[in-house]
Amino acid sequence: MREIEIKLQGRVQGVGLRRLIKNKVNSLNIKGFVLNNKDGSVTILSQGEKNPLNEFLSYLHSSPGFSKIEELNYKLQKSNKIYEDFQILQEKNILIDKAKSIINLGKFLIKEKTTIPKHIVIIPDGNRRWSTEKGLKSSFGHYKAASYSNLISLFEEAKNSGVKYLTIWGFSTENWKRSKEEKDAIFDLISKELKIFEKDAEKNKIRFLHLGRKDRLPNSLIKQLAQLEKKTKNYQDFNVQLCLDYGGRDEIIRAINKLLKTKIKTIDESSFSQFLDTSNIPDPDLIIRTSGEKRTSGILPFQSIYSELYFSDVYFPDFNKEELKKAIKEFSRRKRRFGS
Repeated sequence: MREIEIKLQGRVQGVGLRRLIKNKVNSLNIKGFVLNNKDGSVTILSQGEKNPLNEFLSYLHSSPGFSKIEELNYKLQKSNKIYEDFQILQEKNILIDKAKSIINLGKFLIKEKTTIPKHIVIIPDGNRRWSTEKGLKSSFGHYKAASYSNLISLFEEAKNSGVKYLTIWGFSTENWKRSKEEKDAIFDLISKELKIFEKDAEKNKIRFLHLGRKDRLPNSLIKQLAQLEKKTKNYQDFNVQLCLDYGGRDEIIRAINKLLKTKIKTIDESSFSQFLDTSNIPDPDLIIRTSGEKRTSGILPFQSIYSELYFSDVYFPDFNKEELKKAIKEFSRRKRRFGS
Protein backbone atom coordinates (compact mmCIF):
# COMPACT_ATOMS: atom_id res chain seq x y z
CA MET A 1 0.00 0.00 0.00
CA ARG A 2 1.33 3.43 -1.00
CA GLU A 3 0.07 6.96 -0.47
CA ILE A 4 0.48 9.79 -2.97
CA GLU A 5 -0.61 13.38 -2.51
CA ILE A 6 -1.38 15.02 -5.85
CA LYS A 7 -2.00 18.67 -6.70
CA LEU A 8 -3.57 19.69 -10.00
CA GLN A 9 -3.61 23.16 -11.52
CA GLY A 10 -5.30 24.50 -14.62
CA ARG A 11 -8.93 24.13 -15.69
CA VAL A 12 -9.71 21.66 -12.92
CA GLN A 13 -12.75 23.12 -11.11
CA GLY A 14 -16.30 23.48 -12.36
CA VAL A 15 -15.84 20.86 -15.11
CA GLY A 16 -16.93 17.69 -13.30
CA LEU A 17 -13.37 16.50 -12.75
CA ARG A 18 -13.91 15.26 -9.19
CA ARG A 19 -16.72 12.94 -10.30
CA LEU A 20 -14.54 11.53 -13.09
CA ILE A 21 -11.72 11.01 -10.58
CA LYS A 22 -14.01 9.15 -8.18
CA ASN A 23 -15.25 6.84 -10.94
CA LYS A 24 -11.67 6.12 -12.02
CA VAL A 25 -10.26 5.42 -8.56
CA ASN A 26 -13.18 3.15 -7.71
CA SER A 27 -12.30 0.98 -10.71
CA LEU A 28 -8.67 0.85 -9.51
CA ASN A 29 -9.50 0.15 -5.84
CA ILE A 30 -7.80 3.38 -4.74
CA LYS A 31 -8.90 5.02 -1.48
CA GLY A 32 -8.60 8.59 -0.20
CA PHE A 33 -10.25 11.88 -1.17
CA VAL A 34 -10.36 14.74 -3.68
CA LEU A 35 -10.74 18.37 -2.60
CA ASN A 36 -11.17 21.69 -4.40
CA ASN A 37 -8.82 24.35 -3.03
CA LYS A 38 -9.58 28.06 -2.65
CA ASP A 39 -6.81 29.00 -5.12
CA GLY A 40 -8.54 27.06 -7.92
CA SER A 41 -6.34 23.96 -7.68
CA VAL A 42 -7.38 20.43 -6.73
CA THR A 43 -5.77 18.18 -4.13
CA ILE A 44 -6.05 14.39 -4.30
CA LEU A 45 -4.88 12.01 -1.59
CA SER A 46 -4.71 8.50 -3.00
CA GLN A 47 -3.87 5.19 -1.32
CA GLY A 48 -3.39 1.97 -3.24
CA GLU A 49 -1.00 -0.45 -4.88
CA LYS A 50 1.87 0.75 -7.06
CA ASN A 51 0.49 -0.23 -10.48
CA PRO A 52 -3.03 1.20 -9.97
CA LEU A 53 -1.52 4.45 -8.68
CA ASN A 54 0.72 4.69 -11.76
CA GLU A 55 -2.30 4.08 -13.99
CA PHE A 56 -4.20 6.79 -12.13
CA LEU A 57 -1.38 9.30 -12.67
CA SER A 58 -1.35 8.49 -16.37
CA TYR A 59 -5.11 9.05 -16.43
CA LEU A 60 -4.69 12.49 -14.88
CA HIS A 61 -1.94 13.39 -17.37
CA SER A 62 -4.50 12.89 -20.16
CA SER A 63 -6.67 15.77 -18.79
CA PRO A 64 -9.90 13.73 -18.62
CA GLY A 65 -13.27 15.16 -19.60
CA PHE A 66 -13.37 18.93 -20.06
CA SER A 67 -10.41 19.52 -17.74
CA LYS A 68 -7.13 21.09 -18.84
CA ILE A 69 -4.44 20.01 -16.39
CA GLU A 70 -1.52 22.39 -16.90
CA GLU A 71 0.51 21.32 -13.90
CA LEU A 72 0.55 18.06 -11.95
CA ASN A 73 2.73 17.69 -8.86
CA TYR A 74 2.78 14.68 -6.56
CA LYS A 75 4.76 13.28 -3.68
CA LEU A 76 5.00 9.84 -2.12
CA GLN A 77 4.47 10.02 1.63
CA LYS A 78 3.83 7.95 4.73
CA SER A 79 0.20 7.32 5.64
CA ASN A 80 -1.11 8.86 8.84
CA LYS A 81 -4.58 7.42 8.25
CA ILE A 82 -5.93 4.46 6.31
CA TYR A 83 -9.00 5.33 4.22
CA GLU A 84 -11.73 2.76 3.68
CA ASP A 85 -13.22 4.44 0.60
CA PHE A 86 -12.75 7.43 -1.70
CA GLN A 87 -14.65 10.63 -0.95
CA ILE A 88 -15.34 13.95 -2.65
CA LEU A 89 -14.81 16.44 0.17
CA GLN A 90 -16.94 19.57 0.01
CA GLU A 91 -16.78 22.94 1.75
CA LYS A 92 -19.84 23.49 4.00
CA ASN A 93 -22.57 22.24 1.63
CA ILE A 94 -22.97 21.18 -1.98
CA LEU A 95 -24.44 24.52 -3.15
CA ILE A 96 -21.58 26.61 -1.73
CA ASP A 97 -19.05 24.07 -3.00
CA LYS A 98 -20.42 24.14 -6.56
CA ALA A 99 -20.72 27.93 -6.59
CA LYS A 100 -17.08 28.36 -5.60
CA SER A 101 -15.89 25.83 -8.17
CA ILE A 102 -17.77 27.74 -10.92
CA ILE A 103 -16.23 31.02 -9.71
CA ASN A 104 -12.75 29.46 -9.90
CA LEU A 105 -13.54 28.18 -13.41
CA GLY A 106 -14.46 31.73 -14.42
CA LYS A 107 -11.19 33.06 -13.00
CA PHE A 108 -9.26 30.47 -14.99
CA LEU A 109 -11.07 31.31 -18.25
CA ILE A 110 -10.34 35.02 -17.76
CA LYS A 111 -6.68 34.24 -17.11
CA GLU A 112 -6.56 31.90 -20.12
CA LYS A 113 -7.66 34.78 -22.38
CA THR A 114 -4.66 36.87 -21.31
CA THR A 115 -2.62 37.84 -24.37
CA ILE A 116 0.69 36.01 -24.31
CA PRO A 117 3.59 37.00 -26.60
CA LYS A 118 4.43 34.21 -29.01
CA HIS A 119 8.04 35.41 -29.42
CA ILE A 120 10.06 37.19 -26.72
CA VAL A 121 13.51 38.69 -27.23
CA ILE A 122 15.72 39.46 -24.23
CA ILE A 123 18.64 41.89 -24.39
CA PRO A 124 20.60 40.84 -21.26
CA ASP A 125 22.33 44.04 -20.17
CA GLY A 126 24.09 45.06 -16.98
CA ASN A 127 26.40 42.10 -16.32
CA ARG A 128 29.55 44.19 -15.90
CA ARG A 129 27.82 46.88 -13.83
CA TRP A 130 26.37 44.17 -11.60
CA SER A 131 29.91 42.85 -10.99
CA THR A 132 31.39 46.32 -10.41
CA GLU A 133 28.78 47.20 -7.80
CA LYS A 134 29.65 43.99 -5.98
CA GLY A 135 33.40 44.56 -6.24
CA LEU A 136 33.91 41.57 -8.53
CA LYS A 137 35.71 41.04 -11.85
CA SER A 138 33.58 41.99 -14.84
CA SER A 139 33.61 38.41 -16.15
CA PHE A 140 31.85 37.21 -12.99
CA GLY A 141 28.67 39.00 -14.07
CA HIS A 142 28.65 37.00 -17.29
CA TYR A 143 29.06 33.75 -15.33
CA LYS A 144 26.12 34.60 -13.09
CA ALA A 145 23.95 35.78 -15.99
CA ALA A 146 24.67 32.82 -18.27
CA SER A 147 24.61 30.12 -15.61
CA TYR A 148 22.24 27.42 -16.76
CA SER A 149 20.34 27.42 -13.48
CA ASN A 150 19.58 31.09 -14.15
CA LEU A 151 18.58 30.59 -17.79
CA ILE A 152 16.55 27.39 -17.37
CA SER A 153 14.17 29.14 -14.98
CA LEU A 154 13.50 31.74 -17.70
CA PHE A 155 13.02 29.01 -20.32
CA GLU A 156 10.57 27.15 -18.08
CA GLU A 157 8.60 30.26 -17.17
CA ALA A 158 8.34 31.31 -20.81
CA LYS A 159 7.24 27.85 -21.91
CA ASN A 160 4.72 27.45 -19.08
CA SER A 161 3.27 30.88 -19.90
CA GLY A 162 2.59 29.85 -23.49
CA VAL A 163 5.55 31.55 -25.18
CA LYS A 164 6.79 29.53 -28.17
CA TYR A 165 10.01 31.38 -29.09
CA LEU A 166 12.58 32.92 -26.73
CA THR A 167 15.57 34.76 -28.20
CA ILE A 168 18.54 35.85 -26.08
CA TRP A 169 21.34 38.13 -27.26
CA GLY A 170 24.62 36.68 -26.05
CA PHE A 171 27.30 38.55 -28.04
CA SER A 172 26.95 41.40 -30.53
CA THR A 173 29.08 42.36 -33.52
CA GLU A 174 30.19 45.40 -31.46
CA ASN A 175 31.31 43.24 -28.52
CA TRP A 176 34.51 42.33 -30.38
CA LYS A 177 35.86 45.65 -29.04
CA ARG A 178 36.06 44.15 -25.56
CA SER A 179 39.27 42.77 -24.06
CA LYS A 180 40.55 39.37 -25.19
CA GLU A 181 40.26 38.11 -21.61
CA GLU A 182 36.58 39.01 -21.43
CA LYS A 183 35.78 37.61 -24.88
CA ASP A 184 37.54 34.34 -24.12
CA ALA A 185 35.65 34.07 -20.84
CA ILE A 186 32.31 34.65 -22.61
CA PHE A 187 32.96 32.07 -25.35
CA ASP A 188 34.23 29.51 -22.85
CA LEU A 189 31.17 30.02 -20.69
CA ILE A 190 28.76 29.75 -23.62
CA SER A 191 30.37 26.49 -24.74
CA LYS A 192 30.08 24.96 -21.25
CA GLU A 193 26.46 26.02 -20.80
CA LEU A 194 25.50 24.72 -24.26
CA LYS A 195 26.74 21.26 -23.27
CA ILE A 196 24.36 21.30 -20.30
CA PHE A 197 21.54 22.74 -22.40
CA GLU A 198 21.94 20.00 -25.03
CA LYS A 199 20.74 17.29 -22.64
CA ASP A 200 17.78 19.37 -21.52
CA ALA A 201 16.89 20.27 -25.11
CA GLU A 202 16.66 16.62 -26.11
CA LYS A 203 14.69 15.72 -22.99
CA ASN A 204 12.16 18.55 -23.29
CA LYS A 205 11.97 18.77 -27.11
CA ILE A 206 13.47 22.26 -27.35
CA ARG A 207 14.61 23.45 -30.74
CA PHE A 208 17.80 25.51 -30.80
CA LEU A 209 18.91 28.03 -33.41
CA HIS A 210 21.96 30.27 -33.67
CA LEU A 211 21.36 33.78 -35.05
CA GLY A 212 24.38 35.73 -36.28
CA ARG A 213 27.63 35.38 -38.20
CA LYS A 214 29.27 31.98 -38.37
CA ASP A 215 32.73 32.94 -39.60
CA ARG A 216 34.37 34.76 -36.66
CA LEU A 217 33.48 32.76 -33.58
CA PRO A 218 35.95 30.12 -32.31
CA ASN A 219 35.83 27.08 -34.61
CA SER A 220 34.96 24.70 -31.79
CA LEU A 221 32.00 26.88 -30.80
CA ILE A 222 30.78 27.15 -34.41
CA LYS A 223 30.80 23.33 -34.69
CA GLN A 224 29.00 23.01 -31.35
CA LEU A 225 26.27 25.42 -32.44
CA ALA A 226 25.78 23.60 -35.75
CA GLN A 227 25.57 20.19 -34.05
CA LEU A 228 22.99 21.44 -31.55
CA GLU A 229 20.89 22.92 -34.35
CA LYS A 230 21.02 19.62 -36.23
CA LYS A 231 20.10 17.50 -33.19
CA THR A 232 17.07 19.62 -32.30
CA LYS A 233 15.81 20.62 -35.75
CA ASN A 234 12.68 18.43 -35.56
CA TYR A 235 11.49 19.66 -32.16
CA GLN A 236 8.54 22.06 -32.09
CA ASP A 237 7.32 22.38 -28.48
CA PHE A 238 9.57 25.32 -27.58
CA ASN A 239 12.23 27.27 -29.47
CA VAL A 240 15.36 28.95 -28.12
CA GLN A 241 17.39 31.30 -30.33
CA LEU A 242 20.85 32.49 -29.25
CA CYS A 243 22.29 35.61 -30.91
CA LEU A 244 26.08 35.29 -31.14
CA ASP A 245 28.20 37.67 -33.21
CA TYR A 246 24.89 39.23 -34.15
CA GLY A 247 24.17 42.78 -35.34
CA GLY A 248 20.94 44.02 -36.87
CA ARG A 249 22.53 45.90 -39.75
CA ASP A 250 24.99 43.06 -40.31
CA GLU A 251 22.08 40.62 -40.61
CA ILE A 252 20.40 42.77 -43.27
CA ILE A 253 23.65 43.19 -45.24
CA ARG A 254 24.23 39.43 -45.14
CA ALA A 255 20.66 38.85 -46.32
CA ILE A 256 21.18 41.25 -49.26
CA ASN A 257 24.40 39.49 -50.23
CA LYS A 258 22.55 36.14 -50.22
CA LEU A 259 19.86 37.70 -52.37
CA LEU A 260 22.40 39.02 -54.88
CA LYS A 261 23.63 35.48 -55.47
CA THR A 262 20.18 34.40 -56.65
CA LYS A 263 18.38 35.13 -59.92
CA ILE A 264 15.54 36.92 -58.16
CA LYS A 265 14.85 40.32 -59.74
CA THR A 266 11.99 41.60 -57.60
CA ILE A 267 11.34 41.00 -53.93
CA ASP A 268 8.79 41.91 -51.24
CA GLU A 269 8.91 41.96 -47.44
CA SER A 270 7.77 38.36 -47.10
CA SER A 271 10.31 36.93 -49.55
CA PHE A 272 13.13 39.11 -48.17
CA SER A 273 12.50 37.78 -44.65
CA GLN A 274 13.44 34.30 -45.91
CA PHE A 275 17.03 35.49 -46.34
CA LEU A 276 17.28 36.69 -42.72
CA ASP A 277 18.64 34.61 -39.82
CA THR A 278 15.08 34.33 -38.49
CA SER A 279 13.66 32.65 -41.58
CA ASN A 280 10.41 30.83 -40.61
CA ILE A 281 10.46 32.35 -37.10
CA PRO A 282 7.62 34.77 -36.24
CA ASP A 283 8.51 38.41 -35.63
CA PRO A 284 9.10 39.25 -31.95
CA ASP A 285 6.03 40.41 -30.03
CA LEU A 286 7.96 41.61 -27.00
CA ILE A 287 11.53 42.88 -26.61
CA ILE A 288 12.88 43.09 -23.06
CA ARG A 289 16.02 45.01 -22.14
CA THR A 290 17.42 44.79 -18.63
CA SER A 291 19.55 47.21 -16.55
CA GLY A 292 17.50 50.35 -17.18
CA GLU A 293 18.95 51.21 -20.60
CA LYS A 294 16.19 52.29 -22.99
CA ARG A 295 17.30 51.27 -26.47
CA THR A 296 17.22 48.12 -28.60
CA SER A 297 20.79 48.44 -29.96
CA GLY A 298 19.79 47.03 -33.34
CA ILE A 299 18.27 43.71 -32.31
CA LEU A 300 16.21 42.26 -35.20
CA PRO A 301 15.50 45.70 -36.76
CA PHE A 302 13.62 44.38 -39.80
CA GLN A 303 11.50 42.01 -37.70
CA SER A 304 10.71 44.29 -34.73
CA ILE A 305 8.80 47.18 -36.29
CA TYR A 306 5.68 46.32 -34.25
CA SER A 307 7.35 44.75 -31.22
CA GLU A 308 6.30 45.97 -27.79
CA LEU A 309 9.27 47.26 -25.77
CA TYR A 310 9.77 46.62 -22.06
CA PHE A 311 12.66 48.11 -20.10
CA SER A 312 13.54 46.62 -16.72
CA ASP A 313 15.77 48.40 -14.20
CA VAL A 314 17.04 45.00 -12.97
CA TYR A 315 20.53 43.91 -14.07
CA PHE A 316 20.33 40.69 -16.04
CA PRO A 317 22.14 38.53 -13.43
CA ASP A 318 19.15 39.28 -11.14
CA PHE A 319 16.50 39.05 -13.87
CA ASN A 320 14.55 35.95 -12.78
CA LYS A 321 11.26 34.32 -13.66
CA GLU A 322 9.33 36.76 -11.47
CA GLU A 323 10.73 39.65 -13.51
CA LEU A 324 9.78 37.82 -16.71
CA LYS A 325 6.23 37.41 -15.38
CA LYS A 326 6.05 41.18 -14.84
CA ALA A 327 7.08 41.80 -18.44
CA ILE A 328 4.51 39.34 -19.81
CA LYS A 329 1.81 40.83 -17.58
CA GLU A 330 2.63 44.33 -18.85
CA PHE A 331 2.51 43.05 -22.44
CA SER A 332 -0.98 41.59 -21.86
CA ARG A 333 -2.28 45.04 -20.86
CA ARG A 334 -1.21 46.74 -24.09
CA LYS A 335 -3.44 47.25 -27.12
CA ARG A 336 -1.70 46.24 -30.34
CA ARG A 337 -3.30 47.83 -33.41
CA PHE A 338 -0.57 47.27 -36.03
CA GLY A 339 -1.37 50.60 -37.66
CA SER A 340 -5.12 49.99 -37.96
